Amino acid sequence: MASSPSPSLKALVVYRNCIHKELIRTVQVYKVEGGAEEVAEREYLFLENNDYYEEMKYPGKVFTLQNFDFSAHHAGMLNGVWDCIYVFNMDLDTHPNLDIIPEDLSILRNPKLASIPSLASDLHMISQLGQRVEYGDPSEVLPEEEKEVHDDVGHLSQRTQHVPVLDLNSLPCPDADSEESTPSAAVAKKQKRAATKDIARLALEDLAKYFDVPIIEASKNLNVGLTVLKKKCREFGIPRWPHRKIKSLDSLIHDLQGEVKRQQEEDEVAAMAVAKRQRMIESEKENIEKKPFLDIQRETKKFRQDIFKRRHRARALENQSRTLTLF
Repeated sequence: MASSPSPSLKALVVYRNCIHKELIRTVQVYKVEGGAEEVAEREYLFLENNDYYEEMKYPGKVFTLQNFDFSAHHAGMLNGVWDCIYVFNMDLDTHPNLDIIPEDLSILRNPKLASIPSLASDLHMISQLGQRVEYGDPSEVLPEEEKEVHDDVGHLSQRTQHVPVLDLNSLPCPDADSEESTPSAAVAKKQKRAATKDIARLALEDLAKYFDVPIIEASKNLNVGLTVLKKKCREFGIPRWPHRKIKSLDSLIHDLQGEVKRQQEEDEVAAMAVAKRQRMIESEKENIEKKPFLDIQRETKKFRQDIFKRRHRARALENQSRTLTLF
């Protein structure tokens, strides 16, 4: 008699208790035979001076008392006293980024995870997915257009290539064939970036000053290389530079400011409602500047979409009226 296939991980959501930091709760969603889903909620104790262990006696339920929608969760999301620290979704993370996994959950950096196999096995699977993309076997997980690039990389050992040693924290020197290729011109042209000790002192507050500009411009303003800035972002748990989110919220705030002035002349109650919405978005922007890994709230996204639709309809009507006047 053939044994039934073991369930495969579909999603993993990990929360840390804000009051008792050693308490970790997970929701693991598995795909079982027949395409059905099986949801398991578990609680662990991550003890600093001892092995980790799973609370088996009274784990209870916190997040799965009702239907659990794992797609609605993201890192940085607060649920009561629980802070979401990691989310894996197989439908979206076929190439998981291992750099954003917290150190406590890194199967490569935290050997104590071996003491809780019910979580370690899932983290090991996620780690293997990430390593498969990063170090090899790209044909299984990469799209067709990327395979040729990896095939080329795989055959580099058959060619003799000179790879220059670059200082990623300095601007490149001029080309040897250029007019300014003389040693004195090269020294004058080369612009040294910030010292390593100054880079190490960079805090999240320093980065936050430039969240409203593209990352390339921010790296110039901070006087560090783009690669160095991206590395600092990973250290602070920032998966993506938040310039677009901040810019989008600024645009909404600007639109609401104009709407408040317009409504004050027509309807005071409506003006107060618009002003309240403006304060909410300003508060959301401040939160993202403090925690740049946060996503824009679903309600704000819906409001932004409504504005886009109204603008599109207004432009369509304007174009239609212009067309009618020609006939």
